Amino acid sequence: MNFITPAFAQAAGTPGQTDMLMQLAPFGIILVIMYFLILRPQQKRAKAHAEMIKAVRRGDTVVTSGGFIGRVTKVIDDHEIEVELAPETRVRLLRAMIAEVRTKGEPA
Repeated sequence: MNFITPAFAQAAGTPGQTDMLMQLAPFGIILVIMYFLILRPQQKRAKAHAEMIKAVRRGDTVVTSGGFIGRVTKVIDDHEIEVELAPETRVRLLRAMIAEVRTKGEPA
């Protein structure tokens, strides 16, 4: 009383490699989309910001991440600058805290 032939029973029990590939394909597509829509533009913005803060020099008008607008009076080292926020009011600022360089100053 064997209703199922051995060949038919063996074929039903083993999943094929294409089935697994079809299950994983949407995840791969999602990862590629995330890379091009999120990660790549973020890396470009970070690179542009790093180049901008490296090029800051005396006389530039900068906007800090806290919202202060000031003029660079002195470049202390690779990590710090001195910014004049108001007449006779100078503060030391980390270069990483520069959000925007508005106007370029004099050459060094």
